[in-house]
Amino acid sequence: MFSKTGLVNLKFFALLSLLLFIFSASFVNSIEQMMLNSEIVEMTEIASNSNSNNKNFSIEQREELEKYYIYLKNSSGEIILKRDITALKNYSDYIAILIYSANFGILIVIYIFAEILSRETREPVLKLNRYIKNINEKSIEEIPVNELPQEFHLLANTLNELLYRINNFIFSQKELFIGASHELKTPLAVIKLKNQVTLLRKRTSEEYIEVLKLTNEKIDEMNRVVSDVLNIGRQESAQFEPPVELDVIKFLNSRFRDFKILAESQDKILLSNLEPNEFYASIQETLLHQIIQNFLQNALKFTPKSKKIELISKTNSYGHLVIEVIDEGIGVDEKADLFAPFNRKGEKSGVGLGLFIAKSAADAMGSKIYVKNRVDGLNGTIAGIELKTRPVCQVSFNIGV
Repeated sequence: MFSKTGLVNLKFFALLSLLLFIFSASFVNSIEQMMLNSEIVEMTEIASNSNSNNKNFSIEQREELEKYYIYLKNSSGEIILKRDITALKNYSDYIAILIYSANFGILIVIYIFAEILSRETREPVLKLNRYIKNINEKSIEEIPVNELPQEFHLLANTLNELLYRINNFIFSQKELFIGASHELKTPLAVIKLKNQVTLLRKRTSEEYIEVLKLTNEKIDEMNRVVSDVLNIGRQESAQFEPPVELDVIKFLNSRFRDFKILAESQDKILLSNLEPNEFYASIQETLLHQIIQNFLQNALKFTPKSKKIELISKTNSYGHLVIEVIDEGIGVDEKADLFAPFNRKGEKSGVGLGLFIAKSAADAMGSKIYVKNRVDGLNGTIAGIELKTRPVCQVSFNIGV
């Protein structure tokens, strides 16, 4: 039985053999016909010179006594000239044998070369297959690119990038699982301890009410953890949503109007400066919504009253749209892993999953996300994303509120 690669080589060999046979037969026939035509032309000239009154001749080829002859006949069917072409036939047969033999040798060489080439090609593929087969979630190692031929470096580098993303995803999921377990375990332990202490002796109604209030607070904390974990699940599901053609500027204006009302209720100032006037992109709206919502929520959370928050957008030199939320809050520690799950800032309420969710959404969109401190001399944070999808249409226009 042939392997799949062997069958491919056999099919290639059969097709090449057929093409060479057709070409050889055509070539041999052309040579033989050319040699016969030369003889016929010469005989016709001789007959024309000897019998000028009769220009209509017919040609006939016959085999007689193992010899080949050409007969030139006039219009009456009389034989005018007869010529022995046995040597010519033998010579053309000899040429045919040489051509077919040479082609057979070429086929053998090509088949051997194809086998060698297919084995050399299979070996790196098999090596890649072995590496990938040995990969598991506990041990994701890079494919050693230098051990592969140059032609496979691009494929190996692409696979390594994929493995790196898978490894980061698995690590973040483990980190999320451990963090969520810890975040839920702590309030549960507090509730249990408080209840145990309360049950040691009879309490006044006020003391029971205080315990119930504490229990409710801890339940609210757990609800926030569960809610954010569910948001991560929704965000991962949103990655499989089909992209839609979206006017990102119109989308940002909609988010701005919603959060402007919220900012005014907290005695904070929310401004916008969005340009260009239109920026159409094929994008997953749910993922973009999660990112912008997180940026604005964090800005409102950490910005003191009467301070400003600005939502801006602009195109860079690559034609990508850069969206930033700039606040006048407390800033960030740029040395810390800001996108790690359960990474809280200050004493504000929250689980610490917002930036983790935003980063996951940006990665799914193939976009770059960043959070840094302001460099204009003011306290505050700049949270931004660069949408790498190019616009369909863009017109420069400023909006200031």
